[in-house]
Amino acid sequence: MKNKKIAVLGLGYVGLPLAVGLSSSYKVTGFDISSSRISQLKKGLDKTLEITKSKLLRSIGKNKIFLTDKENDLKDCNVFIATVPTPIDCKKKPDFAPLKNVCKIIGRQLKKDDVVIFESTVHPGTTEEICGPELEKSSKNLKVGKDFFLGYSPERVNPGDKLHTIDKISKVVAGQNNKTEKLLEEIYSNLTKGEVFLAKSIKVAEASKVIENSQRDINIAFINEITKICQKLNVSIYDVLDASSTKWNFLPFFPGLVGGHCIGVDPYYLAEKAKKLNIDPKVILSGRDTNDNMSSFIGELIDSKLKRSSKILFLGITFKEDVPDIRNSKGIELLKFLKEKNHKIIVSDPFFETLKNFNYKNFNNLVPKTFDSIVLCVPHKFFLNKGEKILKKFLRKGGYFFDIKGVYKNKKIDNYWCL
Repeated sequence: MKNKKIAVLGLGYVGLPLAVGLSSSYKVTGFDISSSRISQLKKGLDKTLEITKSKLLRSIGKNKIFLTDKENDLKDCNVFIATVPTPIDCKKKPDFAPLKNVCKIIGRQLKKDDVVIFESTVHPGTTEEICGPELEKSSKNLKVGKDFFLGYSPERVNPGDKLHTIDKISKVVAGQNNKTEKLLEEIYSNLTKGEVFLAKSIKVAEASKVIENSQRDINIAFINEITKICQKLNVSIYDVLDASSTKWNFLPFFPGLVGGHCIGVDPYYLAEKAKKLNIDPKVILSGRDTNDNMSSFIGELIDSKLKRSSKILFLGITFKEDVPDIRNSKGIELLKFLKEKNHKIIVSDPFFETLKNFNYKNFNNLVPKTFDSIVLCVPHKFFLNKGEKILKKFLRKGGYFFDIKGVYKNKKIDNYWCL
């Protein structure tokens, strides 16, 4: 495949940095079904904050990347990379609808010898058992493995992380045959200065990705369970971790709320596959259950220290620090829990101007000494730069300072609480 024209389908946290990165070496078409997303990107505006305005406009201006929401613009591409979300449904089952939809879009544009690469997190077997047949059905009588070929390279984007960016990290790749493998190795070698690791098969590559997040979920769940024990013992989990971390092989995991669209979702894909193989995924689902219940556990602890109908300043509501994304935010679950306890809550988050269904105020418009408690839920840099002294000014005398992630655990703050 001499003249590679690459299409990246899905321009979110994963797809946009990938498309921009590849545009340094290839002609890239960036596709998204959202016309508003395309319109924003053409103006250099990335709401995920992963790509700067100058970098995005530079790529567009030099005709390195073409952005579109029109399927017909994909017809000249011969390498398709799908980076769509893989969510779960209301029953916590894998929702393959976005993946199947992107396969239909790609399938309608497929030509002989084209290659389709998937980066979405899935359980082992998905690429070949679900995506391959879907592509065939939408194509013009093309056969997978004969007329077009599949590849897989799991995404490793960590939203908000400016250190482990896509041009530096190691990438795992796998293909249906040697020719496809070599193509993936070449493409991703031009993307990153990190290692390009060739997995033994597509299933191996799929499994490697889904266990990365599942392993992290289980380790955090273990610490969250120890945290519950420590609460009963009236000791701080952070003090325990400080002591344990003096051993050379102790793994540094910390307690808290595990949300978002990766760690809080991916283990369910692995668990579903395990069930289909007649394996009971006890450890995976036990970890998920522990982490899913941390919002109510922390909520009960906070509520137990407050008077009825307390006025609370709730700081930070996104799923993690310095990321403007509230999908599967456990902070929102904690907020709802406290609201159901009839507390009066004001929410402030620098990534939003308003928040639907919540009483929101811009931080700069908050009035000192008006709150019975502060819940520092998501410690965005915006809040940390203010410092604990500024944050404390909003408390009434005797008010509680609840620090969910323990960022101020070594400061002397009256009525301070952390796990």
